[in-house]
Amino acid sequence: MKLIKREHYLNRLIRLRNTPDIKIVTGLRRSGKSELIRAYMDIISADEDVNIIYVDFADLKFDDLKTYKRLYEYCESRYDGRKANVLVIDEVQMCEKFELAVNSFYNSRRYDIYITGSNAFLLSSNLSTLFTGRFIEIPVYPFSFSEYCKYFGYDPAEEGILDSYVHEGGLAGSYVYSEKEDRSSYIRDVYNTVIKRDLVDKYGIKEAALLDSLADYMMDNVSNLTSAARISDAFNQGRADTNHITIGNYMKYLCSAFMFYKVKRYDIRGRKYLETSDKYYLSDLGFRYAMLGMRNMDYGRAYENIVALELLRRGYEIYVGKLYQKEVDFVAMKQNEKVYIQVSDSISDPKTLERELAPLKAIRDAYPKLVIANTRHDEYDIEGIRIIDIARWLSASQI
Repeated sequence: MKLIKREHYLNRLIRLRNTPDIKIVTGLRRSGKSELIRAYMDIISADEDVNIIYVDFADLKFDDLKTYKRLYEYCESRYDGRKANVLVIDEVQMCEKFELAVNSFYNSRRYDIYITGSNAFLLSSNLSTLFTGRFIEIPVYPFSFSEYCKYFGYDPAEEGILDSYVHEGGLAGSYVYSEKEDRSSYIRDVYNTVIKRDLVDKYGIKEAALLDSLADYMMDNVSNLTSAARISDAFNQGRADTNHITIGNYMKYLCSAFMFYKVKRYDIRGRKYLETSDKYYLSDLGFRYAMLGMRNMDYGRAYENIVALELLRRGYEIYVGKLYQKEVDFVAMKQNEKVYIQVSDSISDPKTLERELAPLKAIRDAYPKLVIANTRHDEYDIEGIRIIDIARWLSASQI
């Protein structure tokens, strides 16, 4: 399989090198965590004063290390006191009570530690429970639009390339297949593995069919405001016997496996977070196309999903903005930075353009405001609001 250098992630790992923190690489299955960590090891292995201790629990030769004591003994036996010791453990959740060994390595202050995991065992909400030491989470996402173009050598501005990305998604393992049918089959296999192994088996879910139906519903409603109660009502009208508590738990499970990302609402005027309906964005739109085909396809909502994931990749916290009765697609925040963003398919119709501009015009503060749409034109400005083509924005390195 062809490999590309994922510089954004590699540069962050390099910046964190030799810090005392446990570096935890998390993300969806098949999102490229293992290839990333191997690329990082290739970089640091050029240093003769580095001793890399590598364990890959997806490799059968490490099968006898799947208890914390054996893992501890193996790594300690390979420690070299004359060098800087880098400890890398891939798919760490496959080792029973792995956190006991990792915490012991951390407390010894003798290792630069990197671990990867792909499911709820390493969900950020669990990390403080698992690790008594300080850790930094490095979330890895499927290929971005920019990486997709780099992989295939596409010009991002070429007509139709963005929509190809919408359909094919960012799971690079599917790219080796020349036929759409085979690519979709690969993506469905990843989906089924996440649902079955990461969720049904882990949580002992007895209503697997309900979980599948919920995932289908959420994929069909990306970028729409929703809630567990609303979904429960819709299912019960279809004669499914469920309740909002079960649906709410299943939604949490889907997020824990990095299949979806929950985005809360933010009251722009009151500067407070709202606890009502949220939005859920799919980790990769390839899942939607592989599982549902073109049913109810809405490119505006698909583009909004892509922008949401890109903002997360760029390190922003994102919220759905509410201002009186108007909605702003994203309030994106990072340190002292804040940006208001609207996303649309086409704004060639003056009424559509004004509808997208209206919420941004109503915001009275001086933070940047941006409309991202499928304009196919150079960037321009309307009353201080930047209008930028979505393919150009996705190809840029910053907002």
